[in-house]
Amino acid sequence: MSSEQTPVIPETAGPRPRRLTYAAALAALEGLALVVGGVWMLVEGLAGDPDDRQSAVTGGVTLIVLALLPLLAARGLLGRRSWSRGPAVITQIMALPVAYNLLQADSVAIPAGIALAVVAVAALILLINPATTQALGIRGPGRAQDGEQ
Repeated sequence: MSSEQTPVIPETAGPRPRRLTYAAALAALEGLALVVGGVWMLVEGLAGDPDDRQSAVTGGVTLIVLALLPLLAARGLLGRRSWSRGPAVITQIMALPVAYNLLQADSVAIPAGIALAVVAVAALILLINPATTQALGIRGPGRAQDGEQ
């Protein structure tokens, strides 16, 4: 392959910034939490005595499938793939309304809502940080042609 087909972006050379590693860790944490919640719902739906078995199984499978987005994004962030920031940001934006709904509950879900909100906001801050953007080789609008940051 020639260098035209596989361009080397100088911004991605060097060690991975800690911010990028932390953002990947938070995305992976959210993905793992979704997997755990999905497996719990699935097991409860199959082995337990839920009010609606079909809804419990469907909810469990849905959570497991939804976990793929932050898990793939975390893997891409660790590999410094520029495409991975989009799914990671989308995951955080989707987590904020969920956190808000958990905070509105009058139950033990309030601490979960606080934790989710903190993780989502922290991950968003890490993902939009200029060091993260540079490490992923993402150029701003109108800068894709000139090759300058």
